[in-house]
Amino acid sequence: MATQFQNRLVGTLILVSLGVIFLPDVFDGEKAHYQESYQAIPLREDFDETLLQTPIEAPEDVDTFLPQDEPVSVTIGDDVDNGHTDDVTAEGRMPVADDNALPKTGYADSAWIIRLGTFRNIDNAKNLVTTLRSKGYPAQLMPRNVKEGELARVEIGPDVSKDNLAAMTADLESLTGLKGQLLRFNPLNP
Repeated sequence: MATQFQNRLVGTLILVSLGVIFLPDVFDGEKAHYQESYQAIPLREDFDETLLQTPIEAPEDVDTFLPQDEPVSVTIGDDVDNGHTDDVTAEGRMPVADDNALPKTGYADSAWIIRLGTFRNIDNAKNLVTTLRSKGYPAQLMPRNVKEGELARVEIGPDVSKDNLAAMTADLESLTGLKGQLLRFNPLNP
């Protein structure tokens, strides 16, 4: 026995549910369908067949500047004054070249540098370089992108004239208190 209120409530729910289902389709209007334009990817690209028939030229022989496997005189430790050296071959380990050794052919007209010192504290090395530059010396820090904890060398030069740099050593010693070494500049391994 359903009451009149229950019948009206059920009827209202049915009409509302039908409205929720069908009214959006009525008010939406005509639907537009979008189709993407695309092009098919070719399976194989066309190319010039004559390229397969042309011969390939042999590479040219070029002289290289790589070091040869020769014994190298290496100074061990702080025994520079007494001339204690060992001959080390390039087999098994990298040879360490002596800075005072005669240059290879082609570097006879090389430049010269003054190495003032090697520093572990980068700030001290940078301060020394700025002091020297403010006094007019062509000072530089080598290697240029040195990181904290690595060794940094302070160098003056390079200069083609060995006599000009030799004249600077006394002035640099009085200015910095460091006795610099006059060394040959190697452009391949500065």
